Amino acid sequence: MRAVTEGITNLKRHVSNLKKFGVPVTVALNRFTSDTDAEVASVLEGVAGEDVTVHECTHWADGGTGAETLARHVVSTIETSEAAFAPLYEAELPMWDKIETVAREIYGAGTVATTDAVRTQIDAFEAAGFGDLPVCMAKTPLSFSDDPKLLGAPEGHDLTVREVRLSAGAGFMVAICGSILTMPGLPRIPAANNIDLNENGQIEGLF
Repeated sequence: MRAVTEGITNLKRHVSNLKKFGVPVTVALNRFTSDTDAEVASVLEGVAGEDVTVHECTHWADGGTGAETLARHVVSTIETSEAAFAPLYEAELPMWDKIETVAREIYGAGTVATTDAVRTQIDAFEAAGFGDLPVCMAKTPLSFSDDPKLLGAPEGHDLTVREVRLSAGAGFMVAICGSILTMPGLPRIPAANNIDLNENGQIEGLF
């Protein structure tokens, strides 16, 4: 219960972040068989003042039926509500300012630091004509900071951008924060080559 109660601050931050984009927000509470009624009640109580609808879903155990109420609510929201979506920053904003905007507005960072080499690389991207691209932040998924041990909804922390990479084809620049490791490339023989269906229609070769 203590972990659930303390973790509500994280959920509330996600809700407030989404509202900054001008879209309706719905919370889907993915309930597992090990979740207690008290834990679920704690979550519902914790977001009661956030002006969002919360749907308790059991699709983990019941498949699509367990999320039907959620799905109908989402469809109804789309059909009856008006959104005023707006990005967090304008495309013309300098790349470093875009990084700082995400860090401060979404992550709650107080300062955003980097090296002269990273700044020089960003300047080179902009000089090459890529300055209007959006930024993609790569960092730990365990925290709003770049420190996986800083839980909840921290405020005023330092965020460090240690590297930037241009994904020109995809259309964004990646800002790599903290000690996060990025996905390695595929091996010479991808695992997918060993996955197939047997004569009974069962999948083989996943592991």
